Amino acid sequence: MTAAAVAERATPTADPARRLAVVRDLLVRDALVPYLGPGLLALSDSSLPATPEAVAAMLHARAPAPSRIRTNMWAVAQFIESRRHRKTLQAFMADAFSAPAEPSPFLRYLASLPISLVVNAWYDAAFATALKEAGRVDFVEIQGITRAGVTADIWTRAYDAAGAECPASAADTTKTVLYSPHGGVRPAKNFLVADSDYVEVMTEIDIQTPIPPAARARRAERGFLFLGCRFHDQMLRTYARQIMKRSTGPHFAVAEVAAMTRNERKFYQDQMIEVLDVPLAEAAEALIG
Repeated sequence: MTAAAVAERATPTADPARRLAVVRDLLVRDALVPYLGPGLLALSDSSLPATPEAVAAMLHARAPAPSRIRTNMWAVAQFIESRRHRKTLQAFMADAFSAPAEPSPFLRYLASLPISLVVNAWYDAAFATALKEAGRVDFVEIQGITRAGVTADIWTRAYDAAGAECPASAADTTKTVLYSPHGGVRPAKNFLVADSDYVEVMTEIDIQTPIPPAARARRAERGFLFLGCRFHDQMLRTYARQIMKRSTGPHFAVAEVAAMTRNERKFYQDQMIEVLDVPLAEAAEALIG
């Protein structure tokens, strides 16, 4: 693709309504991988922390951290793990996300579609709940796990629709794979949140080792749709870049350009992601149709 084409893809479209219709068609045809960020919690009546900064504030309130790091979720979590204990950090995170996350109408609609791969990039269980409420039993959730205290050479654990741990191979034949790279509060309180959780992951992620084979296989002939995501932190950009690696596209993001940082704009441009500059709630309504 030429440089001009890359720039055009990354520039906010002049007709988002028309492009949302295209995105909806691709979703229905299972040609896109929804990448669900914490911003989607705003579409439901949720009290859960919906940004890394909100999690940092929650952790700081429980265990005050130095002022230079107190707004950085990963650093505050590392401070707690180092000073208190991993179990303390896990308990704080489990408590913060303990309230059930009510699925929004959009997530319920998404759960009704025969989508092969969905990425849940936050710690809540809203989309898994939507799948269960839709009567779906044909899905497997694969969650990233911390390597703290783990001696086996594993990066993820898999769970069936009932929440029971299952072999990773179960994801090869199920209709939908729900990939939660940062873990999730349910069913087993897996959390990648401290800096130390990501040290080994970041050394291996370029060669794709931490990303489950089922996710790698299913992204190969699809594009990505980013919803409710921010990429103002390098770690978030790195994860997204590696998860979408070797996918065919096209890629889209619903994101308000005025709120973007310079690095976010560059990320969208570099990854050839077409930005639909519309409010998330409006885009969700259009995608439901």
